[in-house]
Amino acid sequence: MLIDSHCHLDYFTAAELPDVLARAAAAGVGEMVTIGTTMSQSQGLPALAEAHDNLWCTVGVHPHHAAEAPVPAPETLAALTRHPKVIGIGESGLDYFYDRAPRDVQGENFRANIRAARLAGLPLAIHARDADADIARILQEERDDGGDFAFLLHCFSSSRALAETAIAMGGYVSFSGILTFPRSSELRGIARDLPAERLLVETDAPYLAPVPFRGKRNEPGHVAHTAKVLADVREMTPEALADLTTANFRRLFRKTVPTQRVPAHGVSSQARSSETISPQATSTVTGPAMGATGAMPTPASGP
Repeated sequence: MLIDSHCHLDYFTAAELPDVLARAAAAGVGEMVTIGTTMSQSQGLPALAEAHDNLWCTVGVHPHHAAEAPVPAPETLAALTRHPKVIGIGESGLDYFYDRAPRDVQGENFRANIRAARLAGLPLAIHARDADADIARILQEERDDGGDFAFLLHCFSSSRALAETAIAMGGYVSFSGILTFPRSSELRGIARDLPAERLLVETDAPYLAPVPFRGKRNEPGHVAHTAKVLADVREMTPEALADLTTANFRRLFRKTVPTQRVPAHGVSSQARSSETISPQATSTVTGPAMGATGAMPTPASGP
């Protein structure tokens, strides 16, 4: 079984979603995580996840949206994780490519999401684009000031140095369809060399469809193509890669392990205390919140 560790299922319409989920199941994708990008959008995701046994969600504020509303208090974000389907914080981070929010506000928002992850005892999905040095600096400062927290670098396309820094901090690295692109040979080299126990796969759907679907709308079932390329560069069978990344997902997103689950509106052991967190890391890059109609956002608001 494969798990799509990062997608945006609320960007598909209600009419489209059943077929999207059916195609994912046919492709061997057993579970998916749909990602928070604004506070208002995040508050609606638990209901979507609750409607499907194999869906999870995160809550957080994407750097594109960091200046659209006051930066949320970490306690406010952490409180949203009490729902049993909310398994992480994010995505959040820094995006200096689009710079849709002032960089100081992006940094403040990133720190608030980090602190929420620490309070909840859940991993943070990190969006990092053209901001490697500041991502690494803020991660280190927050660890030094407040202690360890779990995280992953989502849709990884950054430098080898950032990947190695994240791994040294206990983080995970998630690869998207970018790994399959012809010009991504350097990225495939990074994916080949990272510790096997820190690897995840994702789609970031509806963005960044892998080869052979590049240029089309992405969806969770396409993660199988990214996983096949990752298996090839690691000299593994697709089945072994699926087992590996699923085990890694369970280790990072511990709330998805059956013994860790709690009734609706309960509070998980992770949410009660951050003292039991092992040093792990999370990174993610994604698009903005869905419009009120449920339609996919315009390309201008994508990653």
